[in-house]
Amino acid sequence: MGSLYPGPDPPPPASTEGGAHIQDGARDSPGPGPYVMSCATLAGDSVIDARGEDLGKLDHVMLDVPSGRIAYGVLARGGVFGIGERLFAIPWDALTLDAGRKCFVLDVDRDRLERAPGFDRDHWPAMADAQWAARVHDHFGVAPYWSRDSVQQSGRTM
Repeated sequence: MGSLYPGPDPPPPASTEGGAHIQDGARDSPGPGPYVMSCATLAGDSVIDARGEDLGKLDHVMLDVPSGRIAYGVLARGGVFGIGERLFAIPWDALTLDAGRKCFVLDVDRDRLERAPGFDRDHWPAMADAQWAARVHDHFGVAPYWSRDSVQQSGRTM
Protein backbone atom coordinates (compact mmCIF):
# COMPACT_ATOMS: atom_id res chain seq x y z
CA MET A 1 0.00 0.00 0.00
CA GLY A 2 1.45 3.41 -0.97
CA SER A 3 1.84 6.45 1.22
CA LEU A 4 -0.97 8.99 1.27
CA TYR A 5 1.55 11.77 1.89
CA PRO A 6 2.30 13.62 -1.38
CA GLY A 7 6.04 14.06 -0.68
CA PRO A 8 8.77 11.44 -0.60
CA ASP A 9 8.42 10.82 3.14
CA PRO A 10 6.01 12.27 5.70
CA PRO A 11 7.57 14.66 8.20
CA PRO A 12 8.16 13.23 11.67
CA PRO A 13 5.62 14.27 14.31
CA ALA A 14 6.60 17.47 16.08
CA SER A 15 9.34 18.20 13.59
CA THR A 16 11.91 20.87 14.33
CA GLU A 17 10.85 22.95 11.34
CA GLY A 18 9.58 25.83 13.47
CA GLY A 19 6.29 26.30 15.24
CA ALA A 20 5.31 26.55 18.87
CA HIS A 21 7.60 24.74 21.28
CA ILE A 22 5.88 22.11 23.45
CA GLN A 23 6.65 21.78 27.13
CA ASP A 24 5.55 18.85 29.33
CA GLY A 25 3.99 16.98 26.43
CA ALA A 26 4.13 13.21 26.24
CA ARG A 27 4.39 11.91 22.68
CA ASP A 28 2.43 8.80 23.55
CA SER A 29 -0.56 10.45 25.23
CA PRO A 30 -3.93 8.98 24.23
CA GLY A 31 -5.95 10.88 21.68
CA PRO A 32 -4.97 14.05 19.91
CA GLY A 33 -2.57 16.47 21.50
CA PRO A 34 -0.34 17.98 22.39
CA TYR A 35 1.52 17.50 19.09
CA VAL A 36 -1.56 17.47 16.83
CA MET A 37 -4.52 19.51 18.04
CA SER A 38 -7.59 21.19 16.62
CA CYS A 39 -7.68 24.98 16.42
CA ALA A 40 -10.93 24.91 18.40
CA THR A 41 -9.13 23.15 21.26
CA LEU A 42 -6.43 25.83 21.38
CA ALA A 43 -8.68 28.89 21.02
CA GLY A 44 -9.56 30.23 24.45
CA ASP A 45 -6.39 28.94 26.11
CA SER A 46 -4.71 31.34 28.51
CA VAL A 47 -1.47 33.03 27.49
CA ILE A 48 0.93 33.79 30.31
CA ASP A 49 4.38 35.37 30.50
CA ALA A 50 7.50 33.58 31.74
CA ARG A 51 6.68 34.62 35.34
CA GLY A 52 3.22 33.05 35.09
CA GLU A 53 1.32 36.35 34.88
CA ASP A 54 -1.78 36.42 32.69
CA LEU A 55 -1.40 38.19 29.34
CA GLY A 56 -4.77 37.28 27.84
CA LYS A 57 -6.41 34.51 25.82
CA LEU A 58 -5.58 32.89 22.51
CA ASP A 59 -8.49 34.13 20.42
CA HIS A 60 -7.66 32.75 16.97
CA VAL A 61 -5.15 30.53 15.25
CA MET A 62 -4.32 32.04 11.85
CA LEU A 63 -3.30 29.74 9.01
CA ASP A 64 -1.13 30.59 6.02
CA VAL A 65 -3.44 28.68 3.69
CA PRO A 66 -1.10 28.27 0.68
CA SER A 67 1.75 26.87 2.79
CA GLY A 68 -0.41 24.96 5.25
CA ARG A 69 1.47 26.46 8.20
CA ILE A 70 0.29 28.27 11.28
CA ALA A 71 1.23 31.91 10.90
CA TYR A 72 0.02 33.54 14.11
CA GLY A 73 -1.85 33.10 17.30
CA VAL A 74 -4.08 36.09 17.96
CA LEU A 75 -3.89 37.16 21.58
CA ALA A 76 -6.94 38.97 23.01
CA ARG A 77 -6.09 41.25 25.91
CA GLY A 78 -8.00 43.65 28.14
CA GLY A 79 -11.48 44.99 27.78
CA VAL A 80 -14.78 43.87 29.22
CA PHE A 81 -17.03 41.64 27.11
CA GLY A 82 -14.87 42.52 24.11
CA ILE A 83 -15.24 46.29 24.59
CA GLY A 84 -11.84 48.00 24.76
CA GLU A 85 -10.10 44.74 23.97
CA ARG A 86 -6.86 44.79 21.95
CA LEU A 87 -5.71 42.00 19.70
CA PHE A 88 -2.10 41.11 18.93
CA ALA A 89 -0.76 38.80 16.23
CA ILE A 90 1.85 36.65 17.95
CA PRO A 91 4.18 34.68 15.65
CA TRP A 92 3.54 31.00 16.30
CA ASP A 93 7.28 30.42 16.85
CA ALA A 94 7.19 32.88 19.78
CA LEU A 95 4.72 30.74 21.74
CA THR A 96 5.36 27.69 23.91
CA LEU A 97 2.50 25.31 24.60
CA ASP A 98 2.67 24.23 28.25
CA ALA A 99 0.74 20.98 27.96
CA GLY A 100 0.88 20.38 31.70
CA ARG A 101 -0.82 23.67 32.57
CA LYS A 102 -2.88 23.76 29.34
CA CYS A 103 -1.80 27.27 28.42
CA PHE A 104 0.64 29.10 26.18
CA VAL A 105 3.74 30.90 27.42
CA LEU A 106 4.93 34.05 25.65
CA ASP A 107 8.38 35.02 26.89
CA VAL A 108 8.05 38.82 26.61
CA ASP A 109 7.45 41.38 29.31
CA ARG A 110 4.14 43.21 29.49
CA ASP A 111 5.64 46.52 28.27
CA ARG A 112 7.04 44.90 25.13
CA LEU A 113 3.68 43.28 24.43
CA GLU A 114 1.90 46.62 24.82
CA ARG A 115 4.28 48.17 22.25
CA ALA A 116 3.54 45.40 19.71
CA PRO A 117 1.44 46.27 16.67
CA GLY A 118 -2.08 45.78 18.01
CA PHE A 119 -5.52 46.05 16.45
CA ASP A 120 -9.18 45.70 17.32
CA ARG A 121 -11.87 43.33 16.08
CA ASP A 122 -13.19 45.84 13.55
CA HIS A 123 -9.79 46.84 12.08
CA TRP A 124 -7.63 43.82 11.30
CA PRO A 125 -4.28 44.37 9.58
CA ALA A 126 -3.47 42.88 6.19
CA MET A 127 -1.72 39.85 7.65
CA ALA A 128 -0.42 38.76 4.24
CA ASP A 129 1.45 42.06 3.87
CA ALA A 130 5.15 41.14 4.01
CA GLN A 131 6.27 44.43 5.61
CA TRP A 132 3.69 44.22 8.40
CA ALA A 133 4.51 40.55 9.01
CA ALA A 134 8.27 41.22 9.11
CA ARG A 135 7.71 44.00 11.71
CA VAL A 136 5.64 41.68 13.89
CA HIS A 137 8.21 38.87 13.76
CA ASP A 138 11.03 41.32 14.44
CA HIS A 139 9.17 42.79 17.41
CA PHE A 140 8.89 39.36 19.03
CA GLY A 141 12.45 38.38 18.12
CA VAL A 142 11.68 35.37 15.93
CA ALA A 143 12.52 34.71 12.31
CA PRO A 144 9.59 34.89 9.89
CA TYR A 145 7.94 31.50 9.51
CA TRP A 146 8.23 31.68 5.72
CA SER A 147 12.00 32.14 5.87
CA ARG A 148 14.03 29.09 4.86
CA ASP A 149 16.48 29.86 7.63
CA SER A 150 13.85 30.33 10.33
CA VAL A 151 14.83 27.15 12.20
CA GLN A 152 18.48 28.20 12.44
CA GLN A 153 17.71 31.85 13.19
CA SER A 154 15.14 31.17 15.89
CA GLY A 155 17.43 28.71 17.67
CA ARG A 156 14.38 26.72 18.81
CA THR A 157 14.50 22.97 18.97
CA MET A 158 12.12 20.40 20.32
